[in-house]
Amino acid sequence: MRCKPVMMKLMIGNQKGGVAKTTTAMTLARCFADRGYRTLLVDSDPQGSVAVTLRLKPQYYLSDFVLNGLKLEDCVTQVAPNLEVLCGNRETTAMEQRIFTMYGREFVFQKAFGPYEDRYGAIVVDVAPSISLLQACSMVFCGRVLIPVSMDTLSVSGAGATIFSARTISEGVRTPITPVALLPTIVNRRYGLTDVVMQMVDQLGKSYGIPVLAAIRTDQAIGKAARQHRMLADVDPKAKSLEDYNAAAAALIAMMEGTKEPGGHVALAAAV
Repeated sequence: MRCKPVMMKLMIGNQKGGVAKTTTAMTLARCFADRGYRTLLVDSDPQGSVAVTLRLKPQYYLSDFVLNGLKLEDCVTQVAPNLEVLCGNRETTAMEQRIFTMYGREFVFQKAFGPYEDRYGAIVVDVAPSISLLQACSMVFCGRVLIPVSMDTLSVSGAGATIFSARTISEGVRTPITPVALLPTIVNRRYGLTDVVMQMVDQLGKSYGIPVLAAIRTDQAIGKAARQHRMLADVDPKAKSLEDYNAAAAALIAMMEGTKEPGGHVALAAAV
């Protein structure tokens, strides 16, 4: 199996829920995998959204790997070529409580996953929509944060809080943590509020020097995939939202590899 060197570790997070965070994590992970990167998707949300969405029932979960010393290969589930999932569940909350008592707790994920990094070309971590220790662990491990922002003002506030958390944690543990991009999601230009929120997202990006990627359009195919408990690429390979996520994946790869998109630029926000 072809495996490119790890240069992509990415946490997907926003302090507000309902911004298509899990959909973004799952779909981007699949996009990376389809490009030939052996990819690991980690679900650190106690709700276990990835497992619920795909109806996965593994024998072992994230908590078993982090706390009980199980091998990663015994805990992951392969869901597509090049794509493995490490599921979260309700035990993730108890795991967080135990980690809280540990010395160097913010580095627990880095210590657990570090020996396995060279196996993957991309690692994507989905987190709960809240300020938590596991979010801090994920930020420290990944070093890069992608922030999905849906078309409501509260999600913009949540994005700002996520940026602030990244900077605070980075300063506290003296580890670089970079909000790599803002990703507008659930975008429908027919709604009047969309243009207002997009302007807010653009202003937020300018204020902090964070790129804004091209938007993910609303798409019935996403709901269809969720109802069928399948990935978007398996339900409708020609879906407009999948096209958008593929563009986002290409832009992120270019940014994290330190290269440019064909044409000499990183694909930033454009009209939809």
